[in-house]
Amino acid sequence: MRKSIAIFLFCCLSTMLYSQTQHLLVGTYTNSGKSEGIYTFEFDGQKGTATLSQATHSPNPSYLTLSPNQQFAYAVNESGDKSTVSAFRHEAKTGALEFLNQVDSEGNDPCFLIADQHHVLVANYSGGTLAVFKILEDGSLDSASQVIKHTGKSIDPNGRQESAHVHQVKFTPDGKYVIATDLGEDKVYTYSYHPKSKDSILRWKSVYTTQAGSGPRHFAFSPNGKFVYLVHEFTGKIQTLSYKKGKLTFVEEINTVAPDFKGKVDAADIHISADGKFLYETNRGDANTISVFAIAANGSLQAVETISTLGKGPRNFTIDPSGKFLLVANQSSDSIVIFNRDALTGKLTDSRNRIDCAVPVCLVFQN
Repeated sequence: MRKSIAIFLFCCLSTMLYSQTQHLLVGTYTNSGKSEGIYTFEFDGQKGTATLSQATHSPNPSYLTLSPNQQFAYAVNESGDKSTVSAFRHEAKTGALEFLNQVDSEGNDPCFLIADQHHVLVANYSGGTLAVFKILEDGSLDSASQVIKHTGKSIDPNGRQESAHVHQVKFTPDGKYVIATDLGEDKVYTYSYHPKSKDSILRWKSVYTTQAGSGPRHFAFSPNGKFVYLVHEFTGKIQTLSYKKGKLTFVEEINTVAPDFKGKVDAADIHISADGKFLYETNRGDANTISVFAIAANGSLQAVETISTLGKGPRNFTIDPSGKFLLVANQSSDSIVIFNRDALTGKLTDSRNRIDCAVPVCLVFQN
């Protein structure tokens, strides 16, 4: 009897310890010669430390995503006119990746992608296109089923808006629509999503136009699906938009830098904590900061703090599954900084833990 109880307790303890370890996938740029491709780390959710477990060769895998069932991983290969999208089998227990196939991205420099059980959707920055790829039974990708090309431009004096630049694409929480930002056009497009259609998988629904020269980059949905928070790369401003049935409506706009800030902002990424209480946003350029905002019940934002990311070029960041840590990929200083996150206040403090990684760009935790 005692032996049975001991075995039971050991199994429970082992399960608890295993659940505290998460696989972290890191996408990088390889054209610097310092990185091999995609790195898999074992992240300790109690200590906030990480150990490298695998390096997977892939050219410029600057953005990654996992399929909903976690069995497959997909990566953009951001390489100009030779850009592709790669599919991998993902071993959930070990985090290992096995290459399946690679297809043309149907547009230069893909910078973002998403996946459901049917398709992978890719935002091609330089090409100004949104491409849809069918996922085959073994997880590999078929050639593009649909390619939508944006053709507009805007007024940025530095020449970054002389043509369309699709920067991010996401499903709406109800899965009925797909929203895509276009930094080059200062527009946000909403498409209705028809996964069982053979050719018109995405169909134009509406467009939201931002301030000329603002450069809409990334956005995040509130967990209740009622609000969208849109950050603009050139100005660093965050717009709160209400969302209903595929339509975006302006609510308010706030700054993420001080009024007297004179340098480049280069806003990068934006995410919301799982409980919907706090929003986080990073700025690169001359700022190199991460800002924290409290989210009110009506969706409005209240500034909590802005701190250094303790590195240069904070590109992507993520909150670990436990919510205790926030990890920032500082692309230009070859480091991933791990912050402690206070769930009550939203504030961040340096854990003093780092992950050494060459040119980190994208961070994805296995669910």
